[in-house]
Amino acid sequence: MKSAYDFMRKTWQSPEMKKTDKSRLIAFRQQHTVERIDKPTRLDRARAIGYKAKQGYAVARVRVIRGGRRRRLYGRRGRKPSKAGLVHFTFAKSHQWQAEEKAQRRFINMEVLNSYPVAQDGRYKWFEVILVDPNHPNIVNDTKINWITTPANRHRIFRGLSSAAKKSRGK
Repeated sequence: MKSAYDFMRKTWQSPEMKKTDKSRLIAFRQQHTVERIDKPTRLDRARAIGYKAKQGYAVARVRVIRGGRRRRLYGRRGRKPSKAGLVHFTFAKSHQWQAEEKAQRRFINMEVLNSYPVAQDGRYKWFEVILVDPNHPNIVNDTKINWITTPANRHRIFRGLSSAAKKSRGK
């Protein structure tokens, strides 16, 4: 017997979602880079990676620019631009890791638990990042998540300890 989350997962992968995805992307583009949202867009994915619908949890949608990094051109008079070494530089961090760091910088008092992709177009990728408040009583008293309250897990995203960061580091 299939659960409701199985049906949600299947619906998310269906071709009908691409039609609604276009209208959703229009709304996403008009929002800020890091936007706090009330509830996850992909509830099945959020629940699978640790989200719970209770106080102490928050979800943020983060926009990241796709593509490689470009170096700045400094004063090189009389040289070929193709030899300046400006383009084709790949950033060592994945887009998902960058999104998690952006969310952490925006919500300083919270900790990044995990994230998942929501949408992408030609220019941007959007991720939803699950954040946890380590000082909230619901989090402190919950034995499944209170590991995040220890000082060793403070700003774990900047030390590459989230699952996206570990994948990007090759671990």
